[in-house]
Amino acid sequence: MKLSGAARAARLSLGILTTILLVFSTPALAQDKGAGTAWRLLDYIAVDYPGAVSGGKVVSQAEYSEMKEFAASVGDRLAALPDTPQKPRLLARSSELRTAIDRKDSPDHIAGIARGLGSELLKAYPVQLGPKSPPDERLGSRLYKENCASCHGLAGDAKTPIARQLDPPPVAFTDRARAAERTPFALYQVIDQGLEGTAMASFSQLSPEQKWALAFYVGRFAYPESLVAKGKQLWESNPELRSTVPDLDALSGLSQSSLAGDLGQGDAAALIAFLRAHPGAVTTTDTPLTIGRALLRQSLAAYEAGDRDRAKDLALAAYLDGFEPVEAVLGARDGPLVAKVEAAMGDLRSAIARGSSPADVRARINAVGTLFDEAEAALAPDQDTAASTFVGAFTILFREGLEALLIVVGMLAFLRKGDRAEMVRPVHLGWTSALIAGGLTWLAATSLISVSGASRELTEGFGSLLAAAVLLFVGIWMHGKAQADEWQRYIKEKVGHALSRKSSWFLFLLAFIAVYREVFETILFYAAMAAQEHVEALVAGALTGALALAVIAVLMLKFSQRLPIGKFFAYSSALVAVLAVVLAGKGVAALQESGLLGIHRIDWLPRIPVLGIFPTAQGISLQLLTLVILLLGFAWNHWETRRVATAG
Repeated sequence: MKLSGAARAARLSLGILTTILLVFSTPALAQDKGAGTAWRLLDYIAVDYPGAVSGGKVVSQAEYSEMKEFAASVGDRLAALPDTPQKPRLLARSSELRTAIDRKDSPDHIAGIARGLGSELLKAYPVQLGPKSPPDERLGSRLYKENCASCHGLAGDAKTPIARQLDPPPVAFTDRARAAERTPFALYQVIDQGLEGTAMASFSQLSPEQKWALAFYVGRFAYPESLVAKGKQLWESNPELRSTVPDLDALSGLSQSSLAGDLGQGDAAALIAFLRAHPGAVTTTDTPLTIGRALLRQSLAAYEAGDRDRAKDLALAAYLDGFEPVEAVLGARDGPLVAKVEAAMGDLRSAIARGSSPADVRARINAVGTLFDEAEAALAPDQDTAASTFVGAFTILFREGLEALLIVVGMLAFLRKGDRAEMVRPVHLGWTSALIAGGLTWLAATSLISVSGASRELTEGFGSLLAAAVLLFVGIWMHGKAQADEWQRYIKEKVGHALSRKSSWFLFLLAFIAVYREVFETILFYAAMAAQEHVEALVAGALTGALALAVIAVLMLKFSQRLPIGKFFAYSSALVAVLAVVLAGKGVAALQESGLLGIHRIDWLPRIPVLGIFPTAQGISLQLLTLVILLLGFAWNHWETRRVATAG
């Protein structure tokens, strides 16, 4: 029977209403099976009435008598239920259903009354709508062969010798028209309690897990395997479907017809085929961005309730637990979008901290939600190509590795220019140890523990600030040795002292910090990307990035050997100074994202991550302070050089 658009919409609304009522209702689950039996009979009436009456005329007297019997049984069972405030209305609706059947009303009208009464019944006397965990297909298959196949057939078509002897005959599960109206919950109820007036016996001796496994298995017969693949593609490419079917309860109360109003019969059938074959798909819908949205809603609720501190904590959690886990993959596909999200969420936390109006906070949360929508579109499976994975892997390694490369290669070049080749070993030990530590971090992040967003930002933040502090000292020191005679004097005075044991540890520590902070960020990016497809492209991108960095390292070392000692130190001190300023800005930004530091945004300032420029007062202040210290140090070096020259 072809349903009207209004009927489909009504059925979808009733299905959603049923789920909501079950999730949020507070009464204890009904111990008396009367409510479940009554609901099952109502569902049976809604599905089978078209086979009894059509166009106001009885087309099957046996079916029509059954409908009248079932409607009367519903009334009797409702009357026997414990008294509740809703019970009188349920009895009245039951009487309305019997009268409508007596009048031979249209199937749509009867289905509407039956479904509506069923929803109200579950509100007043709740029963479990869905399984606690995804049903086991293999268990369902075994149970079906042992208990059902003799009547319903191995293929579910009810073409068996026993079936031909039964009146009424067993249901053919392959009947798509009937299956389109039936939910797994309805099948569960029939399995649990049997069906009066038929040969269908109760299997109440089975455990709930077994009944659910059997219900979902039976619900698949009408949907061929070809539809499963189409449904999988539909589910993965349309994030909005995850809000339509958020959990197992919703899936258990879902039929093809209830979905068809929004998706059309074809897509609805495909989605039902996939989700009944793979019910576990709905249990993995708590994606980071979904979690982030939920936390943002909680943050807004807390803020509107006057709890500013909790609202701020929840907004921070929305970033660390909702966005940070997808930042790596998203950054590889759409770097500017990452910057927009980080800025918007930082502005949100600032607005909460300064006590903006609830309307302003709500508007900012809505803006973040829009950016999350864009992020989901960018992260959709159809955007995950081998080319995008390759480019992402190359870009991440090259970007993160370049800063570390400049520091390590600069140290090596400095030692070689100073004829201190014996001090090269601590540098190599430092960066190789950092790579080993990075490998252990990869193992931990992918196998042992989950590195939280806060831990990631804190590690990056403190690592950047420590490296900036070391480079601040190194930059001033190297600038002071920019004169060749000054370097020679230093060598004569410090041989065997400054570049001895203490310097060995200093060089090791600087190389380790410089490399590990970048390796830590890179391996977390790669861990996230490795969870996607196209691992070969990921490896190829990483190898290409490593090769590009190696070429740059060789060119830098060769170029440094050709420079006069004075120019080498002048150029190196300038490079180190720039890196110190950049890392100072990045360190503050990471600590702000972790929630350790507040955010006071400077709206007119651009955001230039490659230079460590993030438009916040805290970050810019530390960068300016770093720059001032460098300039003062350089000025002191000039003054000291003139003083020594004058004294000499």
